[in-house]
Amino acid sequence: MSDWFLYILECNDGSLYTGITNDLEKRLSDHEAGTGAKYTRGRGPLQLVYSEPFKNRSEASIREAQIKKLSRKEKQQLINPGH
Repeated sequence: MSDWFLYILECNDGSLYTGITNDLEKRLSDHEAGTGAKYTRGRGPLQLVYSEPFKNRSEASIREAQIKKLSRKEKQQLINPGH
């Protein structure tokens, strides 16, 4: 079973936010309620466009750092492979 998730949200302004969590549903609710990351406040509605499961926080953090280094185009290719 996966304990951690990397996720990408698409904000209402079209920007992408990448984060990690050990409770994806709660974290998404937090973002929607404005109590998640400062970046996503006021940028709703938010849409979960990508997630990856991980066994532990360390693996999720490493992947988060990799994805945050990607260009927007590369992130879009990850979200929509083949497009």
